[in-house]
Amino acid sequence: MTKDYLEEEPGLTPRLVMEEAARCLLCLDAPCSANCPAGTDPAKFIRSVRFKNVEGAASTVRENNILAGICARVCPVEKYCEKACSRTGIDRPIQISKIQRYLTDYESCTHMNVLEKKPLNGKKVAVVGSGPAGLTAAGNLALQGYSVTVFEKYPHAGGYLRYGIPSYRLPNEVVDREVKIIEDLGVEFKYNTNVGIDVLLGNLKKEYDAVILAVGFSKGKMLDMFKETKHVELAVDFLKRVKEAKGKIRLPKNAVVIGGGDVAMDAATTLKKLGCENVTDVAYEQFSEFRASEKELALTRDMGVTILDGYIPTAASKSGTLTFKHRVINSQLKIKSGLTILAIGQASDLEGLEVTNDDLKKNYQVSGSNLFFAGDIAQGDKTVVYAVKTGKEVCKEVMKYLGGKK
Repeated sequence: MTKDYLEEEPGLTPRLVMEEAARCLLCLDAPCSANCPAGTDPAKFIRSVRFKNVEGAASTVRENNILAGICARVCPVEKYCEKACSRTGIDRPIQISKIQRYLTDYESCTHMNVLEKKPLNGKKVAVVGSGPAGLTAAGNLALQGYSVTVFEKYPHAGGYLRYGIPSYRLPNEVVDREVKIIEDLGVEFKYNTNVGIDVLLGNLKKEYDAVILAVGFSKGKMLDMFKETKHVELAVDFLKRVKEAKGKIRLPKNAVVIGGGDVAMDAATTLKKLGCENVTDVAYEQFSEFRASEKELALTRDMGVTILDGYIPTAASKSGTLTFKHRVINSQLKIKSGLTILAIGQASDLEGLEVTNDDLKKNYQVSGSNLFFAGDIAQGDKTVVYAVKTGKEVCKEVMKYLGGKK
């Protein structure tokens, strides 16, 4: 295992943060802020940093995004705020995520207490799932005076943030820090509680004024051809296993990852960081179609992962020999793999949750019910920052439904 598996990349120093903020053009239309799904308002907090109001900048970040420290580390900013940055037309975009990370670290180190909640209003809301959408909804509702209880099937909060994203990208200490902020607002967490099994959703709907489903896409997809193949693992399960073991697992010399998204890149990079000598990523997508963020793809390449684009798996033997055919050119390849990791997509686990896929096409609420939903199961991008967006928006819908009474 390389020494940096458990260590994230160092952040910017105070001097570099000030220099970066000084590059901001102070745009009146603030395209960076307009292009942030979570509404974190980078234009405002960068302006505050530029004029050396660091505390004001940190307050802006946290007030607009209750998971600001997490988003600063895992948001694909090249798709959102930094893509829209006007500075791009001159040289390169402002490093918005790194400034945001500095501010949230500053907030933590100086023990700032930014958020103030309103008095309790007598309304109770249950949140099922403690991923980014669930945490965001819970925290924002608590700020507005609602009594919120989060039901989580795992022993700790965070969902994929804790159990999926590798430590070098998102240390669990950061997740703990963000969860503590939400706990301090009075949100109650009930762990090891699987709604639909340990607790019936119907009972929650009776006990609480509103219920929000934020269960995420926690189940990896399996292809039938791999069901009899030895040493096959779903990427979400592999990443969870690695993170729980803090990287201390045994691996073969050769491994294959199938997939072209961020989860596939995380799995491939993790394998290399853990000492797997030969890692090959085989993706259905050609490079022009890759769904992975530019940053994650670049890191995977830098780690020495071989990437073969445009190939479809056609067969898998019991012993682990994989056969692929190219989508466009007349090409076929075979690879003998000691471990095959499938990162071909994820699905929600709605068993026992009384909601259908047709329900999820609506605007955060199941018709004629006090049942709401947010996160990956809602429509839109499947990123952490977009889950935060849905968590904020479902909060507004719940407040509208309950009348906003205090």
